[in-house]
Amino acid sequence: MISKLKTIWEIKELRDRILFTFFIILIYRIGAHIPIPGINTRELANYFMSKSNTLFDLYNMFAGGAFKKATIFALGIMPYISASIIMQLLGVIYEPIKRLQNEGMEGRKQIIQYTRYGTIFLSSLQALGISIFLTSIKDFNIILINRVFFTIVAVVVLTTGTVILMWFGERITEKGIGNGISLLIFLGIISRLPAAVIQEIKKWTVGATSTLGIFGVLVFIVLTTAAVVYLTLGTRKIPIQTTKRIIGNKIMGGQTTYLPIRVNSVGVIAIIFASSFLFVPNTIASFFPNVEPIQVLASYFRPGNWVYTIIYTFLIIIFMYLYTAIQFNPYDIAENLRKQGAFIPGYRAGKWTAEYLDKVLTRLTLPASIFIALVAIIPDYISYKMNWGFYLGGTTLLIVVGVALDVAQQIEGHLLMHQYDGLMGSTRIRGRRSSFYY
Repeated sequence: MISKLKTIWEIKELRDRILFTFFIILIYRIGAHIPIPGINTRELANYFMSKSNTLFDLYNMFAGGAFKKATIFALGIMPYISASIIMQLLGVIYEPIKRLQNEGMEGRKQIIQYTRYGTIFLSSLQALGISIFLTSIKDFNIILINRVFFTIVAVVVLTTGTVILMWFGERITEKGIGNGISLLIFLGIISRLPAAVIQEIKKWTVGATSTLGIFGVLVFIVLTTAAVVYLTLGTRKIPIQTTKRIIGNKIMGGQTTYLPIRVNSVGVIAIIFASSFLFVPNTIASFFPNVEPIQVLASYFRPGNWVYTIIYTFLIIIFMYLYTAIQFNPYDIAENLRKQGAFIPGYRAGKWTAEYLDKVLTRLTLPASIFIALVAIIPDYISYKMNWGFYLGGTTLLIVVGVALDVAQQIEGHLLMHQYDGLMGSTRIRGRRSSFYY
């Protein structure tokens, strides 16, 4: 392991990317502890200690603990995720957005710009809801300044905080390592891990949690993590045969290769988007904290409720198919194979190849989406019903494992790229092949 880390450190480009990522992470974690002006943090902590609200816990999980502290990053990156969902859905049903998606890099830049505008709009609405919620608390002296002035300040500060996080994510993607948006969510989750472990140890020492219960939870987490890793790395290899071509005095082609199709081709995007979609009813309810019917309706969209479970499962499956279709177009791949003189044995080029690829993809996506839905729901449901306090529930486990594997693969890609340069003579890493993440 030490030799692998040393190999990574020797590559200047990779080292700079890692250091840049750590610098952004440092700023992010500092900002997660800076409260909104005019907040009595001690009274706010007392209020949340008196409440056991799964909605707050869900927000707090994605915001890395910043929500319950009412910090400048309390909204987290979820408004950006919600705006991305809306743009992706509009690309399916709204023709102008669909045309932009097909215009290559220029169209993508325009869509990104629209997503940014949507992020500002959604974060403003959510910030307004949070400020109304905080000012509506009567039993605790949480707001130290004029409530109208606090609402204005809170909306500006929280919206700005989300825009900063959006910019952080884009910079990490461009100059750092890994997908910046997913990495910020990953950091928000694991930042609460030490405190959760300490809390469970304290509960065990006072007898609130049994040793057998903790052991069972640990075994369950290990087995579930292994299953998630197996699914994430699983691929279906479709044989591809290239035709023989005579170029000069040489015969090129005629070899058998493979087209790898990942079982879970969308990673953690589906579950993140499904979770953020379920924030909408509770966000609306935050505007009307004293209206009982709206609060009752919002309670159905919280973990542990059967309505939440059914809708959450349905959304995960839908987003799995939606983003698989966006990322993997069987007809484009079939056309590219035809142009390259390649074909799948037993299937004619063109429409027949595309139909075969579509059938394979459908058969892979259905069991994968059901498995992900079960992993996302069962641990959370058990924790809610049996009052287990273990930290890594289904949703968090899928996100943590998926993002960790993605970052590892990003690093592996940089290592292989530089090793290829080394074989050409421009950069050499001690003349040996990198074995990171094999």
